[in-house]
Amino acid sequence: MKFIDAGQVADALPFSLLIEALATGFAKPGTVPLRQHYDIANPHGGRETTLLMMPAWQAGKQIGVKLVTVAPDNAERDLPSIQGIYLLMDAVTGSVLATMDAPALTAKRTAAASALASRFVSRPDSTHLLMVGTGTLAPQLIQAHMAVRPIKRVTIWGRDRHKAEIVADKLRGLPVQLDVATELQAAVSQADIISCATLSRTSLIQGAWLQPGQHLDLVGAYRPDMREADDNCIRRSRIVVDNYQGACKETGDLLIPIQNGLLNPSALAADLFELCGGAKVFQRQAQDITLFKSVGHALEDLVAAQLVYQRLGVHDVK
Repeated sequence: MKFIDAGQVADALPFSLLIEALATGFAKPGTVPLRQHYDIANPHGGRETTLLMMPAWQAGKQIGVKLVTVAPDNAERDLPSIQGIYLLMDAVTGSVLATMDAPALTAKRTAAASALASRFVSRPDSTHLLMVGTGTLAPQLIQAHMAVRPIKRVTIWGRDRHKAEIVADKLRGLPVQLDVATELQAAVSQADIISCATLSRTSLIQGAWLQPGQHLDLVGAYRPDMREADDNCIRRSRIVVDNYQGACKETGDLLIPIQNGLLNPSALAADLFELCGGAKVFQRQAQDITLFKSVGHALEDLVAAQLVYQRLGVHDVK
């Protein structure tokens, strides 16, 4: 059994390759059962820890299973909020081929999925990206969006300005103008693409702030009681998701409007399976406001893990 650490995972997944691999994977998916989602109470106070178990396989090729925990209060403990491991197995023999760092894999594939969706639905001339959130995903999302759109300016906003400045400092080598926003409303109104990756329980983005032609990329709100965008964002946007099943039941950004009668699931424009497979073509009008809601899909993990394994080869893996 080979172990692939976080640094090796990150190095093996340049966005130029990963985005294309995901596009191929969504066009020809394998078998992906519904992921198991468990909320575990914290008897010492604080928010619940979430355990996710996500299997996927391609007959005759590989089986992958991700075991990951999300502990929203870990920032207070100086620990990452997402931790876990990914197992890649041979589908014929059942042998374990490798284990790898799941948070690194998750961060890369999540950012790549957002960029893949952006390539289908955002304006091709988008040059200004607003990053809302300062966690592990923020640098990955910035670089992923830069891989598919001619981003020249990146603005970063976080509740803690110091953390936003740290993210900006880490990215100073990128060929873009980097700045930190103080007022979220003003920053939203000026951006072409707004990418959100937070653990917020209440809406951060207000639909009244959105401008025609913008694209909203929602990556946080992984639970039914969490939201990053308000009802007005939903009303004003043409919505694409990574997969219908998860998006309509796992995230408050869509589930709450569905339960309140504001959003009919049939009104969703497309998912990534349809767009990558050619079942639907998204025709964007210049004034459209588009919204991509990411909830994650085990296929993304399997595709990313296969790419890591292929690129590193058995001789370069611990």
